[in-house]
Amino acid sequence: MALNSLNTLRPLRLFLTGLRKRWLSWRTGIRLADNVSMSLTAKFVSDTPGMITIDHSSLIAFKSLIISTDSQGQSRPVEIKPNCFVGGGATILPGVTIGPNSIVGAGAVVFEDVPPFSIVAGNPARVIARDVDIKAFGRLGYADENNMKYWQDKR
Repeated sequence: MALNSLNTLRPLRLFLTGLRKRWLSWRTGIRLADNVSMSLTAKFVSDTPGMITIDHSSLIAFKSLIISTDSQGQSRPVEIKPNCFVGGGATILPGVTIGPNSIVGAGAVVFEDVPPFSIVAGNPARVIARDVDIKAFGRLGYADENNMKYWQDKR
C-alpha cells in the first residue's frame, strides 16, 4: 500500500494522542485542556497529581521534558498558559510558569518564569523577544501573511 500523504495517518495520530492524554491525566494527574496538542515522545515527570497544568491551544513538541519534582524530592507546580509552544527537546524545570502567548525555543532549559507574549531560547533560557504577536499553538501572528506571500511568489 502506497502512502500518498502523511495526512492519511492523522486519524491514527489523533487517536493515539487522545489515549495518551487520558492515560497521563489518570496515571499522573496532569491537567490537560481538551485541545492541547503534544508529541507522543514528550515526557512528563510528576510525583504529585495536579502539579503540571497545560492550558488550551498549547503545543508540546517532540522530546520535550516537563518536570515538577526537584532534586530534593519536592513537588513544585509547572504551568503552561494558553497559546504556548514548547519547542523540541526543551526542558521545563519545577516551579516554572510559561506565560500566555509565549514560545520556548527548541532545546531551551527553562528554570524561571517566562513573561507573556515573549520568546525564550537557550541554556539557560533567556528572553530574546518581547511583545510578540502569538496566536493559538504558539503560531506567530504574521505567519499566515508570510505563507500567502510565499505561495503568491511561487506563481
